[in-house]
Amino acid sequence: MAVFLATRKRGMRDCPFCRAPTPKEEQVLAMIRKRVAAGDPMATWYLGTQHEHGEFGLDKDMTRAVELYERAADLGVSAAHFHLGVMYMMGTEVEEDMDKAFRHYEAAAMSGDVDARFNLGCLEKNAGNNDLALQHFLISAKLGCDDSLSNVKKMYVDGNATKADYAAALRGHQKAVEEMSSPDRAEAKALGFAKIQLVYLSRTRQSVPPGRCDLELVDCILLPCGMLLI
Repeated sequence: MAVFLATRKRGMRDCPFCRAPTPKEEQVLAMIRKRVAAGDPMATWYLGTQHEHGEFGLDKDMTRAVELYERAADLGVSAAHFHLGVMYMMGTEVEEDMDKAFRHYEAAAMSGDVDARFNLGCLEKNAGNNDLALQHFLISAKLGCDDSLSNVKKMYVDGNATKADYAAALRGHQKAVEEMSSPDRAEAKALGFAKIQLVYLSRTRQSVPPGRCDLELVDCILLPCGMLLI
């Protein structure tokens, strides 16, 4: 984070590692497609997002997006599982299928995806499974999810969680917030920067799942040195 803040404050938009100029969109797309052809998990997921939103000069193509998300999910990308979970839950461009949504959310949650864990809690709560819902909310609250903490509090008020449950959620949430705090993050917020996250596009089939944070992600750019700037 520090190196990106330093370069951005100096007005530099080139790669902070190799200093090569940022490639043009058509170059980026060609590089990503090459990585997809090589079976790169993160590149496959990212190309799916571009087809979903019609970016990089691509036509919006949900069929292609789902195909790429499914492939990335098979390669272990938690973000792909989360995308598919949302799409199947909402019936967005695909037929609504709650079983598939649940399976994809479970896979993402098992990889540490906080949003997927929260959604699992909501699904269980809506189904009347308060005990299972509480467990999901407790786990995600302790990972820093504000909404999960609020839901644990509501369940406590409604008599579906104990005082000890709520106290544990509060302690875990506070600890997570403290652990995620840093001078660089505070400076980024003060400067109005979105969090910059680097994901190395592995030349193997090993997945490097993207993290979640409380800051919006900037657009992804594949840098000349083989990094995916998110």
